[in-house]
Amino acid sequence: MTQSDDSRDDPGKGPSDGRAEPELPFDEEAAWRSIVENYGERAQLGETAAVDPAPVVAEPVERDPFDRSYLEALESSLAEERRERREHEEHFVPPEPPPVPRGTPARRLAWCGLFGAPLVMLAAVVFGLQYPAWLMFGLVVAFVGGFVFLVATMPRDGGDGWDDGAVV
Repeated sequence: MTQSDDSRDDPGKGPSDGRAEPELPFDEEAAWRSIVENYGERAQLGETAAVDPAPVVAEPVERDPFDRSYLEALESSLAEERRERREHEEHFVPPEPPPVPRGTPARRLAWCGLFGAPLVMLAAVVFGLQYPAWLMFGLVVAFVGGFVFLVATMPRDGGDGWDDGAVV
């Protein structure tokens, strides 16, 4: 069943069944006023809603603001867990490490040239020193020569090639 064209033009008119109720305009100010006036109170739900008894509110217990009883209990439980964990772990004592290899005198001299020459040049810049040209040339040669010697004498053995390098 369709509505007549007249009822489509006038939204106030409904179908002709005789039960049309006029809409009241929404009063937003009254709604906000009601919310503000009843803030913090229980909403009245009507006669059909069951009424709950008032909730029991415990009185606040006065505590010292510097009471550390909770923190002390927490620390003691953590200490107990650590103690139990240590008892369950095996005690591993690693073997003595091998002595550090000393290296050949030529390699030590190359390392001195690699790091010593730039340090001497840096000291000249910081302290405003001027070195003769032959000394500056010697420092550059020591740096480049040390680098070339260390790279040329690197071990070329790549290992077995089957592992990723981790050794246990």
